[in-house]
Amino acid sequence: MLGLKMAIAATIVVTTSIIAERSRPFIAAMVVTLPVSAGPALVFLALDHDDAFLSGTLMGAMSTNMATAAYCLAYAVVAQRAGTVLSLASALTAWAIAIIVLRQVDWTLGLSLIVTVAVYAVAMPLAQRFLSNRLTVAPPRAWYAIPLRALAVACLVAAVTTLSWTLGPYYSGTLAALPIVLSSLIAILQPRIGGPQTAAMIANGLIGLLGFGFALAASVATIPAFGRFWALGIGLAVCLLWNGALVLFKRRAA
Repeated sequence: MLGLKMAIAATIVVTTSIIAERSRPFIAAMVVTLPVSAGPALVFLALDHDDAFLSGTLMGAMSTNMATAAYCLAYAVVAQRAGTVLSLASALTAWAIAIIVLRQVDWTLGLSLIVTVAVYAVAMPLAQRFLSNRLTVAPPRAWYAIPLRALAVACLVAAVTTLSWTLGPYYSGTLAALPIVLSSLIAILQPRIGGPQTAAMIANGLIGLLGFGFALAASVATIPAFGRFWALGIGLAVCLLWNGALVLFKRRAA
């Protein structure tokens, strides 16, 4: 059963990542900010635990999603001049510091939602100068890129589902919402298309991650009324509608 969970999650993420690699930065950002790794992990947690546990997990994921704004912004700044290793390390360091700071707060749904909006309201204007929607044709990827990406996601799902009994709900949510899809894309794309172009995709993703925050909040709010499975479906619908509306708005503006 664990192997099946890992295979399902890896297939979803790899397929999504390949689509993103062949798209313009904005479309790629809208694709990768869908819950393609967190979604399967949360569903598998819902199968193993009750409504109260999943509610706490989603609160942990909301906190992690706030920290991902710091990840994106740090990467966009550093990638303009630095190589892949330093850029990714800077992003992960900023994310880890934000996680430590955010853990000191006793979060409620209302507070999490307000801080999420505030964080992204600050991060998006700061990332504005890194935005671009220019299509860059990437050279062929290394043979090991896709298997490595699949392995990373499969290991994340395995860790979340097996460690959730030990970690508890909050840290299970933190682990489920790790920016592993963004990190794998950075590691694979930056050596092929350069830091500024990869940073454009990550910076475009901030507005999609704001929608993910709204989706997590919607799921938390609807668990008491509908149960955890319907609540996760509502959250997914919010993500799809948010990112789809952004794509349509971008096309109309163009």
